[in-house]
Amino acid sequence: MKVELNPTVDKYRGKIGKLTYRVMYGKQTVMKTPDMSDVKWSKAQKANRERFAEAIHYARRAMADPKVRAHYEKAGKKAGRQPFRVAISDFFEGKNLLEKKEIMQHSKATGIKNSQA
Repeated sequence: MKVELNPTVDKYRGKIGKLTYRVMYGKQTVMKTPDMSDVKWSKAQKANRERFAEAIHYARRAMADPKVRAHYEKAGKKAGRQPFRVAISDFFEGKNLLEKKEIMQHSKATGIKNSQA
């Protein structure tokens, strides 16, 4: 059943009550919010969700660092993707620019040359 939405709600995204508003293929959709309270997650699902949370945490820290953010903005523009999402992809590929930066800062502070830097 097709329903014409009131113009005041056609730009909503997210949950309001038991309804979820989202845009799919350029059109506003409304659906009943799924009840996930009884779902039993497997160990693999829990591990994947934890890994994804770590990737989000990394991307937020990366976007907060001006030099690393500039790198991701350049890479995102080149790839036609959002910088935040490029940072998430890098985390999953094992590319941690913040870790490299911390190693370089540590080696400068201590005067020790590190082969990882």
